[in-house]
Amino acid sequence: MHPTSAPPRSRGDWGLRVLQPLILLAAMWVVRVLDAVLPGSWVTAFGIQSWGIEGLDGILLSHGLHTGWPHLLANTIPFLVLGVIVALDGIGRFWAVTGIAGVIAGIGTWVFNTPGTVTVGASGLVFGYFGYIFARAFVARSLGHGILYALIAVAVVAVYGGSMLAGIFRAADGISWQAHLFGAIGGAVAALILRPARPAERF
Repeated sequence: MHPTSAPPRSRGDWGLRVLQPLILLAAMWVVRVLDAVLPGSWVTAFGIQSWGIEGLDGILLSHGLHTGWPHLLANTIPFLVLGVIVALDGIGRFWAVTGIAGVIAGIGTWVFNTPGTVTVGASGLVFGYFGYIFARAFVARSLGHGILYALIAVAVVAVYGGSMLAGIFRAADGISWQAHLFGAIGGAVAALILRPARPAERF
């Protein structure tokens, strides 16, 4: 008995997938507007404060916060490009990768950054998507899928690889290489956890 093939995805399905990173990015812009116009600082209140118990909520909340408009603008394009690539793998997978990479990036930053340092920004997620795309080529369900993801990874590395490596190994003062490194690790872990089952051989 041969399994039936899955029905082709509709244009609406692809549109819903692309919409997911757009929703998350739009939320970041709304948060930045509110943080700019309301009294107080959400960065201080909800960022990751390393080694501080009061900073633990930042492991989840800090990724949507930015120190200013230049910070948000710098993250917007790579977040959107890499996020869309991940989202094309599936809506549930996009949010799972976002959650896994975000938590690992947050924990790594909280543990390994200088005590008392406050860290915010979506770059941990950006590096998480980068790590996921790179690792996805090695856990594909078939050789064809592996080659496809390898080509995507090569294209991503060609466009963003230099800045990604610099963000980890030669990060400028005031930039958290910890969030970058552990975000990339989180993305690779997500690719491993969410790897698709290989099709059973038929005889």
